[in-house]
Amino acid sequence: MAGNPTPPQSSSPTNDQSRLSTTSTDASGAPAELSAVVDELLNSLSNKFAGVSSEIFAKMDEMSRRLDNLESTLQANAEQGRDGKSSPTKM
Repeated sequence: MAGNPTPPQSSSPTNDQSRLSTTSTDASGAPAELSAVVDELLNSLSNKFAGVSSEIFAKMDEMSRRLDNLESTLQANAEQGRDGKSSPTKM
């Protein structure tokens, strides 16, 4: 064992260069890929926000319509009470 020392493993210069060129190619494509992913995410969030906004406005319109109906019903009941009819009693 002591007579056969194992030489340290080193990478060859060609392997290092190919690794560097691959890394630089990946690095140059990374900003474009990141930009595309961020754009897609922003579009997705924008679409979701638009959908939620539409739902909220639709619910607000429905609530407004229901409140208008309730108000008109209360006014009609108040007018009936003034016309001499008895007002509803609590049980």
